[in-house]
Amino acid sequence: MRILLVEDESGLVMTLTDRLRTEGYDVVTATDGDEGLSIALEGNLSAIILDVMLPKKNGFDVARDLRQQGVETPILMLTAKGEIIDKVLGLKLGADDYMTKPFEMAELLARLEALIRRSSTQDQNTVNGVFRFGEIDVDLQRAEVRKRGEAIELSAMEFRLLQFFLNNRGVVHSRDDLLDAVWGYDSMPTTRTVDVHIAWLRQKLEENPKRPKHIQTVHGMGYKFIT
Repeated sequence: MRILLVEDESGLVMTLTDRLRTEGYDVVTATDGDEGLSIALEGNLSAIILDVMLPKKNGFDVARDLRQQGVETPILMLTAKGEIIDKVLGLKLGADDYMTKPFEMAELLARLEALIRRSSTQDQNTVNGVFRFGEIDVDLQRAEVRKRGEAIELSAMEFRLLQFFLNNRGVVHSRDDLLDAVWGYDSMPTTRTVDVHIAWLRQKLEENPKRPKHIQTVHGMGYKFIT
């Protein structure tokens, strides 16, 4: 598995590179955003560890440019900032996960492994760009959803919520996390809004909405999506 590390702090580059190689990863590094973008566009990567504060092109712009050009490699963003606005922005621009410096190496490795595993599972579940679970087909590019071949009408927010779940399968998300990632920090919905939209999705997608197989409630914590 080949990992691209885009980071300009030489000490952190050395530490991360040594540990990742010890764990069996092949690591290639870049010290500025332009170089990182160029390497990422070449492909053949299992994941990208991307710092936010970079010379020439910041990590937000790199993530945005990669997604706009169709690169779906999992991105784990690193930043010294802890503000929620940075987390939300990174996720909206295409990052798959987010860690604030300083961080525990064991946690970074666990999150990196989870990203790669989810990406591999998605590849297995995707045929010609259509994600499939149960009897549901989701064309993320065309924003179309079908159940047993019949079109299902979703609102824009319902589709965004479903898309977020598909991109973050198996992860438990609190209602506040979902509000930040899907609705955005500058909107004013309540956690009840999340429950209502999930109820609508279950009604449209689940065989038995009262006993959902895919959009599951984790009591006391939030929701998770299972294929």
